[in-house]
Amino acid sequence: MNVNYRKLSPELIQRIREDRKNGVTNPYACPDENSIRRYGNSGSSMIWRPAFVMDVDKVIHNNYYNRYSDKTQVLSCFKNDDISRRALHVQFVSRIARTIGQSLNLNLDLIEAISLGHDIGHTPFGHAGERFLNNLYHSNTGRYFNHNVHSVRVLDKLICRNVSLQVLDGVLCHNGEMEQQEYKPICLDSFSNLDKRVEDCYTDNSANKRQIPSTLEGCVMRISDIIAYLGKDRQDAKKIGLITDDNSYSTSSIGTTNAEIINNMTVSIVEHSYGKPYISMDEDAFLALSNAKKENYELIYGNPKIDSKYEDIEPMFEEIYTELLKQAKNIDKNSILYKHHIEYLKNANSGVRYFDVDDYLEQYLSSRPDDIVVDYIASMTDDYFIDLYKHLFPKGKYKVEYVGYFE
Repeated sequence: MNVNYRKLSPELIQRIREDRKNGVTNPYACPDENSIRRYGNSGSSMIWRPAFVMDVDKVIHNNYYNRYSDKTQVLSCFKNDDISRRALHVQFVSRIARTIGQSLNLNLDLIEAISLGHDIGHTPFGHAGERFLNNLYHSNTGRYFNHNVHSVRVLDKLICRNVSLQVLDGVLCHNGEMEQQEYKPICLDSFSNLDKRVEDCYTDNSANKRQIPSTLEGCVMRISDIIAYLGKDRQDAKKIGLITDDNSYSTSSIGTTNAEIINNMTVSIVEHSYGKPYISMDEDAFLALSNAKKENYELIYGNPKIDSKYEDIEPMFEEIYTELLKQAKNIDKNSILYKHHIEYLKNANSGVRYFDVDDYLEQYLSSRPDDIVVDYIASMTDDYFIDLYKHLFPKGKYKVEYVGYFE
């Protein structure tokens, strides 16, 4: 297979070199001093620890960050350490976005914070789990569950560390299912406006697709999310034999392998975005990206071999949800929901003045107990979910069968 790696034009390379030599800054980057926090200056920046560096720390020290390591990226139920989990995905996103951001002279700390936090509210079992949880939540409440919206809830409401508006906005708007040729930021200057947009996503099924980042850094992360999973999902699919080789895909201007896609998309974005108030790529790259994603849906995400893995998982979601909702409506301090979710949040927020577990219970138990159930289920890893099912239903008829290393 011919490998075709694009390069930046000599003219742009020279321009970047001259700009760096002369200390030229990007007037469209988001400086640390523009950071806005819900609870005032708590967590304000220091000379040795700028505002968005603090946000990176707030994300990686979030209690739920550890759970990335056992949350499915795309391929569930395979015992294979070489297949991506979300812990690896968010690092890939961060690395790609930082490479683009460095070339464009953007705020790399803001990019990293958004990248590492963007999937922290994701469900177990990837997008299938997200779909199952949304169906249950919507049928009970008329509201919608989306993992990006829930990631904001985790960072802003559940594990409260006063994360900045810019990071939460980037997380909300990271929708990796929507590719665009141009990403132009839309101003967001207050938490009241963020809260309205978040609530719109819960009540309007189309609102999630309309969210646009307020910073170039958020825009870079959004496209990097697609770049990060597009080729890596192909690598993973080859490892389990779902596809045979890269010839399964159409030849395109950005290539077919992970390395080609990352390089060529990065070059196109930097070439067409440098010095501009938006993030863009050439038309050929955009069309190739869109087609590559479509082919991934056809060959990987919609593959019957993958869908069959979820036949027992969906009814397990329903049974767990139903049981936890009973517990939420008749709260008992000895229940699983209380001991492993309510107490968990209480301990995680120990010493934090922005979260009060009694307020959390009072707010949701009487009016929206489903929200507490969703908070708990979404926090689970794949193995946690399976163990909980076994604990709640020791004679349950459903079982998750893993494909072993040597099968």
